Amino acid sequence: MNSDDALDPRVYPYRDDIAADFLEGRIEAKAFAAGQERRVAAAFAPVMTKPDDGYVGYVPSADLSHDLTEPTHWVTAVRSLVYPDPKGEYPATMGLGFMARVAVEAEEGEEGDYAQLATGGWIFAKHLAAIGDTRPDFTATATGLTGVPYMWGGRGGLGIDCSGLIQVPLAAAGIAVPRDADQQADAIGEDLGVPEDPADLRAGDILFFPGHVGIYLGQGSDGGEFLHASSFDMMVVTHKLEDVLTRMHERHGKGITRVRRL
Repeated sequence: MNSDDALDPRVYPYRDDIAADFLEGRIEAKAFAAGQERRVAAAFAPVMTKPDDGYVGYVPSADLSHDLTEPTHWVTAVRSLVYPDPKGEYPATMGLGFMARVAVEAEEGEEGDYAQLATGGWIFAKHLAAIGDTRPDFTATATGLTGVPYMWGGRGGLGIDCSGLIQVPLAAAGIAVPRDADQQADAIGEDLGVPEDPADLRAGDILFFPGHVGIYLGQGSDGGEFLHASSFDMMVVTHKLEDVLTRMHERHGKGITRVRRL
């Protein structure tokens, strides 16, 4: 299918049946088409390889909108509710996860407690930051997601996976990185050698394992601590690094494979 193996389908929009028009001549596909701009209009929108799958390619059309109103703010809370009025007293109509982007039209209530969204509904204003505002301490941001459920492919407060826990806090810090762990291992910061002694790691180092990634938090009272979205506990959690190393060696015969440092 692909005449250029260097084109990663996670980065370049193509499938066997259709591809972006700017890729014509670089890959083989049955048809080529120009893209059309849309915005996600749902709290959660899956991206799939086919209508009943779970990865790259298809998005439910009902989750997309022709309204291209530019977002003005992003959600800083792990999860924030949208209400039908500026009181927050009625049943919520939607829950938005961390880093969701919204367009604010007005603020109302005591000291502007609630912000009115262009799409309808009201959200607690203190759960928002203006587009362009950042949270430079990505480790603190990631730690703030502790307890969020593990969900393969997830990247927000409703559910997140291991590479999402790297991508999203770095995005909040104003640093764009790829989605998947193997891509991140080649792209983030400085590539360090894997130390013989884990004590040589620094807090904030991003550690890669076979099929997994997380953030080293430094030495605690009884050893190194490692923050990750863990399928072992099905949530974002901090484990002792030595325990993670033991499990990785038991499952894959390998420990840390790469270390990246910002």
